Amino acid sequence: MMERYLIESPHNAEECMQVLDAILMMGTDFVDRFDFGCKDGIHTGWAVVEAESESAARKMVPAFVRSRARIVNVSKFTPQQIRAAHK
Repeated sequence: MMERYLIESPHNAEECMQVLDAILMMGTDFVDRFDFGCKDGIHTGWAVVEAESESAARKMVPAFVRSRARIVNVSKFTPQQIRAAHK
């Protein structure tokens, strides 16, 4: 079963173009999944992806910055689940 993961992939200004090129090489549809803070000086990419595991999601990050990435399993809550949690 596929899970949803938030990828947070920091890099520095010197690595920026190399990271962007590496993500582009993964395909234009993959580029569309990422949002970047680089134009504002926050050299980090964020994406929500579907993957079979945390390890599989981590492999979506360029290898040379992979060890710095944070991968978080994320989910949504329905209003009913939130209300039930208060009981």
